[in-house]
This record gives sequence, structure tokens and C-alpha cells, in this order.
Amino acid sequence: MSERALAAAVDAARAAGEIAMRYYRGGFDVVIKADQSPVTQADREAEAAIVDVLSSAFPEYGFLGEELGSHGNAETRWIVDPIDGTRNFVRRIPFWATLIALEERGEITVGVMHVPTTGELYTARRGGGAWLGSERLEVSTIDVMRDAFFVHAGLGLVRRQGWWEGVERLIDATDRQRGFGDYLGYALVASGKAEIYAELDLKPWDLAAPKIVVEEAGGRFSDFAGRPTIYTGTALATNGRLHTAALSLIRR
Repeated sequence: MSERALAAAVDAARAAGEIAMRYYRGGFDVVIKADQSPVTQADREAEAAIVDVLSSAFPEYGFLGEELGSHGNAETRWIVDPIDGTRNFVRRIPFWATLIALEERGEITVGVMHVPTTGELYTARRGGGAWLGSERLEVSTIDVMRDAFFVHAGLGLVRRQGWWEGVERLIDATDRQRGFGDYLGYALVASGKAEIYAELDLKPWDLAAPKIVVEEAGGRFSDFAGRPTIYTGTALATNGRLHTAALSLIRR
């Protein structure tokens, strides 16, 4: 079943990507939502396309989506972010992705991260590994913090939400730091190109697909309290070997 679900998720992500790319190359209106984040016609139409494809394949499954909300079966549901990185999309920065995951009884079992601007397709299913196209992904083997590459998201948010000192400790402890954000940080960890990624102020649709991709690549995913959940708003993804040390630094 997970293979069929993964194939359907890939089809849905590609359909959404085609819609998003038409707007990306052309034009669109931007609306600011109540949480001050932007949304475009591309977000809404891409999510609607995802729902159409997946509802046809699995009519008994529910949905939790960024734009269309929650509906249907909550026990087994698709978790959808049609454009992860809408701010990049709006400014024509090519780092944004369509994220689709399947949650079954609280566990993420399938995940897809599709990058329409490059054609990159990250896929994972529970027990089946994580893949970039036909290449199997593996996290790095670095096990010394001073050799680690630490990736972070927006730093202003880190300061405003009270995690500045923890992130500062990670900066001081690691060899290299860059701010990439969104799906890309998880992709770098899963592919062994970075060891630690931290971000916050997150929703389940930001994290469901990245979580299983990182885990199936051999890494570890948790919130800042060390819990393997997508529902508390913080996220730490690592190569596994450095997870406990990174948690200790960010929480101390």
C-alpha cells in the first residue's frame, strides 16, 4: 500500500508543480494572511490539484493542508504544503517545494518533496529508505560537533521567540553555518551535505514530508524538547550522531 501511496503522492506533487511553475514564470497576486504570511493563486490552485489527484486514488483518506484546512478522515490523512517557501516563490528565488506526506494513526509513512524549479524529487516511505530520484540518500557520518555544518532558518524569528542563546551556542560549536531555510535545510541533512538543521514557528505541513525523508536517510528528527513530533512548532533535524549534543546546546 505504501508504494501505491508514494506513487500517488509523486503524481500529485508533479501536478501541483506544473500549476505553480506557470504562475512563477508569469504573474500572480499576493495576499497577506492573518498570520502575516503571503499566499498566491498558485498556492490555492496547486493544493486543489493535489486534493483532486489524491482523492481519486484514495477517496477514504482525509487531508490537512495549509490553504484548504482539515477535512475528511483524521486517522489516515494527507498532509500538504503546496508551496513550501512562498516568500521565495513571490520574489522569484528558486528554492521552494511542494510537500506531501501520508500520516497513518499519528505516524508519517510516506513523504515527497518536489522542487519544480529544478525537477528534484525527494521521496521516502517507512522502511523503504529516502531517495533523490534514483539515488539513495544517506546522512553524513560526522560525529564531532566542531566538524559539523549547521544550517538555520530566519534568525530574527529565533531572537523574537527566545531561542537566540541556544542557536548562538550551536553557531559557536560548529565548523560552518549557513541560512537556507524551508525544505532545503532538511534536504541538505538527508543527503549528507549538512549535519544539523534547526527552525521554528512551524506547522505540521512544513514538517511531515521532511521528517520521514530525514529519518529514512538515517537521520533523526525531533522538536527542541527531543520529541519526534511535527505538532509543537520547533524542529531539529540531524545526522543522528549529533542529535543529543545539538539538543543539549540549543536547550541549555
